[in-house]
Formats: sequence, structure tokens, C-alpha cells
Amino acid sequence: MYDNILIPTDGSATANVAVDHAVELAATYGAQLHALYVVDIDAVNFGLGTEQVDRITQGNFGEMTDLQEKADKATGTVAAAAADHDVDVREEVRVGAPHRVIADYADDEDIDLVVMGSHGRSGVERALLGSVTERVLRSTHRPVLVVDERRGEEK
Repeated sequence: MYDNILIPTDGSATANVAVDHAVELAATYGAQLHALYVVDIDAVNFGLGTEQVDRITQGNFGEMTDLQEKADKATGTVAAAAADHDVDVREEVRVGAPHRVIADYADDEDIDLVVMGSHGRSGVERALLGSVTERVLRSTHRPVLVVDERRGEEK
């Protein structure tokens, strides 16, 4: 049923709530897990010069070791969790608008399921802050499992 499962991650607590679900599904179905970190070029663009943005867009982080370390840590968290269950992980770092990169990656790599965390915001808060998860849902025809960050909290 699932041969390739994508877990987009930025290393946040919200993204990490989905890791256990993705790993468990990959272990159950013998699927390969794809850990994807997306450098949001619009978010880093404000404090950088054109030359730096061009280098990042090409995947060359150069002297931006903090950015590379953050990406490695985020995908490494997925890889470590997967290793405990003998799940094969492919770690990838891409650059662009997160929802577009995730949807394109899912199509290009023939992903069967995308597993993402969500803040579980609603109403005005969601409208003002936006949601990568919601944008992915609208940008892909692949199945998306959304894991609510607040799943363990009392509501």
C-alpha cells in the first residue's frame, strides 16, 4: 500500500509529532521514508544579499553553517527514529516555497503518503499565520496524513 512515505520537517515540535506516525507506517508497510527539509527562500531572503540567495537556491550553503546544521538536525531526527525500527531513510534538503517543494517532491518521487504535523489552529489565527500543511493539502493529489500537535493535550 505504501512504498514511499514523505515526512517534511523543519525540526520543530510540530513537525516532530508526525515523525513517530511516519516511522511506524514505514515499518509496518516496509516503505522507504523520505525526510525532506525545505529552506524557505522567502523567509531567508529578507536578511541576505542577492549573491547569498542565489547560492542557497543552488543548494550551496557555503558559509551558512547554521542553515546546513539546522537542516541536518531536522532530517537527522527522522533518520534516528527510523533507525530504531530498521526503516530506510532518504534525507533531502531543497530550496523554495515549502508547500510547492513538498508537493513537487511528492510527485517527482512517487510518494504514496505525506505525513505532516499541524498546529491545529483555526479561524483568524490560521488565516493570519497561514499553514504549510494546509497549502500542501491544496497543492497535491497525494494522500496527506495530518497529525495535530495538540493531540495529547486536553481541549
